[in-house]
Amino acid sequence: MSSDYRSLGLKVGLEIHVQLNTSRKLFCNCPTKLVEGSEDFTFDRILRPARSETGEVDVAAFLEWHRGKVYRYSSPHESSCLVEADEEPPHEINKEALAIAIAIAMALHSNIVDEIYVQRKIVIDGSNTSGFQRTAIVALGGYIDDEDGRVGIETITIEEDAARKISETDELVEYKLDRLGIPLIEIATSPDIQSPLQAERVAFKIGQLVRLTGKAKRGLGTIRQDLNVSIAGGAKTEIKGVQHLYMISKVIEYEVIRQINLLKIKDLLIKRGLRPESISGEVVNVTEVFRETKSKLIRSALEKSGTGVYAVVLKGFKGLLGIEVQPGRRFGTELSDYARVWSGVKGIIHTDELPGYGISIDEVNELYKSLSANEGFDAIVLVVDRAEKAFKALQAVIERAHMAFNGVPEETRAANPDGTTKFMRPRPGAARMYPETDIPPVEVSREILDEALKLTPEPYDLKYRKFIETYCLSPELAKEILNSLRLDLFEELVSLYGSRVQPTIIASAVESVLKSLKREGVPIENITDEHIEQAIALLAEGTIAKEALPNLFSKLAKEPFKTAREAAAEIGLEALSISELEGIVEKAIEENKSKVLEKGERAFSLIMGEVMKIVRGKIDGKIVAEVVKRKLNNALVKFKGL
Repeated sequence: MSSDYRSLGLKVGLEIHVQLNTSRKLFCNCPTKLVEGSEDFTFDRILRPARSETGEVDVAAFLEWHRGKVYRYSSPHESSCLVEADEEPPHEINKEALAIAIAIAMALHSNIVDEIYVQRKIVIDGSNTSGFQRTAIVALGGYIDDEDGRVGIETITIEEDAARKISETDELVEYKLDRLGIPLIEIATSPDIQSPLQAERVAFKIGQLVRLTGKAKRGLGTIRQDLNVSIAGGAKTEIKGVQHLYMISKVIEYEVIRQINLLKIKDLLIKRGLRPESISGEVVNVTEVFRETKSKLIRSALEKSGTGVYAVVLKGFKGLLGIEVQPGRRFGTELSDYARVWSGVKGIIHTDELPGYGISIDEVNELYKSLSANEGFDAIVLVVDRAEKAFKALQAVIERAHMAFNGVPEETRAANPDGTTKFMRPRPGAARMYPETDIPPVEVSREILDEALKLTPEPYDLKYRKFIETYCLSPELAKEILNSLRLDLFEELVSLYGSRVQPTIIASAVESVLKSLKREGVPIENITDEHIEQAIALLAEGTIAKEALPNLFSKLAKEPFKTAREAAAEIGLEALSISELEGIVEKAIEENKSKVLEKGERAFSLIMGEVMKIVRGKIDGKIVAEVVKRKLNNALVKFKGL
């Protein structure tokens, strides 16, 4: 999209969440590790909303209760205890996690609070057994510089991560408690970001800053970006769960498109002389219209006991439900999202897409006639389900249709894998926060500040100088690593293997080799930090040569379930010994004896090419050249002496 985002009044704020790699969880002594295949204790809970101190019930909490789900928790002994089960009071807040958060606050020029108070944030979607998440503000204010201007920091908080969702049905949601309680830092920016690319850059800088403490967890799910997006005339929309950095700009671009199109729909409604009260809101049973239908969708649904077809007329909405608001998503999809979330139905059918689904034009005409609706002006929405669910679904559709008169509703949306979004829940209000009474406040002592200073990331200019002067990286490669998502991994690998593997080789593996493979279409997103570390370990022990890295990473990208050692063995990348190389060189010289005699020392290129066909990726090319040169000289002396 080439729109001028500034002229659209785009405002974006980020909430960056990163899991911290501490020795124990935030409010107990359990380790911060995920557990698979363990014998777990399980229990069920039903969660209900509570009124806040002001007597209000948070609207987002009300929705979760309205769904009527049962939550089943699996509690692995290795990484959960009675605290996660909410059967024991939380312990004192983890000082190690506090020191990490304060170190990040220092790096972001934030104002650290004198005392840290833990708050409860109501969350009854089952992701926490207690019905709330514990969170504490560590610092306020601050900034991070960007080429398009300084972006303010509003808050830096430390909080407990949620339980891990395993499965979900209409009635039951299953969670695992190993992740619940892992310390999570949240950095919230001011809405100073004015373009999708700027948002991506700022998210990268903040995430990298946290990783440079050396205390951030790695891997899928350990970092998450939430976005707050609005345009002039639109509304603040919270978008949750953007997992990948490269998706941020696309999600924002698509949200801008959505808000522009919703504002256009608002204008069309006004031009048609409509108002919210134009929609009667009457839900009508129209099952008889479809009693003899040939639609497999409706027939199979009506075969279930107690199921019917129910309808509501949206006066004046003819043609509006088919308007595309995001790529592949129409305004009717927005109504369908509300119906699904508030009632649990699978979806809706509307007349802007009929005839279709096997529904005939005669049935559409009969539907309009039975509801006394205007075929050229009104839209009709259908739900096929039990009466109770259908009524809830259509009431949600009516509510969302009413919102269309205001343009863009304030809501929380979930990011889809393609960059579009879907309705998740209403935006929570102030009623969801209240003080935690089980945990005493913590004074930010000199001891905690001293620990934080040890973790504060090294300034970039010092790193750049160190990379060139100490690690002997070229200025270009040093800049690439400084701007790499894997900067922290590079520094860790140099620390572990730098005495046996040159830092330039490690830097090339982390950055250059992967970029080259990406240009060739290799799915490098499948290559994990663990794969890279395994590959460097193989280099350090002499099992593979640096020339093997492209082939090894290509194999791992296509088969990421394998270890680097397994992949190297399968494609024969184990390094050659010098004696093995010498034997290959001698054989090549003997097989090309006549040409060697003819060309003399100029036969080097010929022998080198023949040998590299066999040893490429198994030994350093410089070593091959040295052996070929030495063996060729020896052979020439021998041949001439015959």
